[in-house]
Amino acid sequence: MKKAALHNLGCKVNAYETQAMQQLLEEAGYEIISFQDKADVYVVNTCSVTNIADRKSRQMLHRARRRNPDAVIVAAGCYVQAAAQDILKEGIADIVLGNNKKNQLIPMLEAYDSGRGAVAWEDINDGVKEYEPLSMTKTDGHTRAFLKIQDGCNQFCSYCIIPYARGRVRSRKPGDVLAEASALAAHGFQEVVLTGIHLSSYGVDFGMEAQESLLSLLAQVHAIPGIRRIRLGSLEPGILTEPFVSGLAGMEKVCPHFHLSLQSGCDTVLERMNRKYSTKDYAARCGMLRSVYKNPAITTDIIVGFPGETEEEFETTVQFVQQVQFYEMHVFKYSRRKGTKADRMDAQVPEPVKAQRSTKLMGLASAMSQAFRSQLVGQVRQVLLEEPFWQEGQRYEAGYTQEYVKVAVKSETSRQNCFVKGKIIGCLAQDIYLMVEF
Repeated sequence: MKKAALHNLGCKVNAYETQAMQQLLEEAGYEIISFQDKADVYVVNTCSVTNIADRKSRQMLHRARRRNPDAVIVAAGCYVQAAAQDILKEGIADIVLGNNKKNQLIPMLEAYDSGRGAVAWEDINDGVKEYEPLSMTKTDGHTRAFLKIQDGCNQFCSYCIIPYARGRVRSRKPGDVLAEASALAAHGFQEVVLTGIHLSSYGVDFGMEAQESLLSLLAQVHAIPGIRRIRLGSLEPGILTEPFVSGLAGMEKVCPHFHLSLQSGCDTVLERMNRKYSTKDYAARCGMLRSVYKNPAITTDIIVGFPGETEEEFETTVQFVQQVQFYEMHVFKYSRRKGTKADRMDAQVPEPVKAQRSTKLMGLASAMSQAFRSQLVGQVRQVLLEEPFWQEGQRYEAGYTQEYVKVAVKSETSRQNCFVKGKIIGCLAQDIYLMVEF
């Protein structure tokens, strides 16, 4: 039996696609082993969101080649879209799979073995309009599953390479989404995370006659027996209209855990970024969520050091995030991406300044996160248990609340994929809270 190993870089969409490719390999008879071990086939699902991601993608391909020089190395994903020919020319991969061809993994391996070579790359910026037929019914875990419903982006933020690497918006047909969600439920998954490159755009490519939207799809997933929790991937603030938010609030399975992209808390920077909202708009959307949910977990992303960002603009961002108060805030230093508008902008911010600003925001993020979690002490919550956890010789089983706060209960046996209810009584370890069951 041939052995295959996979490594994922990047976002939740990439994670989904890596798991789907693993399932394709398993169905073709491959034994899946650790990427650290010697395999016959290595698959690296690459990322290109930053220069660092490009470098890590190349490093993992080189690492696979060193681990077994005779193995077939497969490079897939966003970095491939930007550098397919360079990858093949340098010999760091034998097969390249673009972002709309990952479902061709097995035919490409067969073609390579037969000596015909294998390149399944396609310029997705040149008329690709169909969602790639890639699906999954099981994952390595057995509690939460990613469910990809959309690909591509039409936004063209001035700093972002992803519309060029992923192409235009392509939505998955509702019937295919529901079939996969039902299959996941049948395999025991009780929680699904709907993911996409630009999730808020779901359905815009169907045309008016289809009348499909993210909200209508959510309602259909919500009705599937066995699915007890639904989480949403990253959302754009503009989707949070009053009808949308009230629709969410009417679905008890939808977790009050929302990732709303911000990127900057300063309007002049948002304008240069080509983000299509103001800080006033953003704050209003957060207010809508807080008007229908008691204490929703709102998380976000911030880019520091965007071209031209002055100290005054940065301090405006600091004041804004303090005003909004996030549960989690992911901070990124601006990374120049060749081919984007921001790469050509004047007044690029020096790296030491980016690092200083990043450190300040990450300290603020840590304090806000701790404050949010501490508010749950004394409250009753339901937790989906996922994994064992030990603290000072005591065994616990840990999982997450609807707000995605990690909680542990005392348990001498494995209770993975079980829901438990109880009161949160305090902090057990860093970022993990203790709950006493009812």
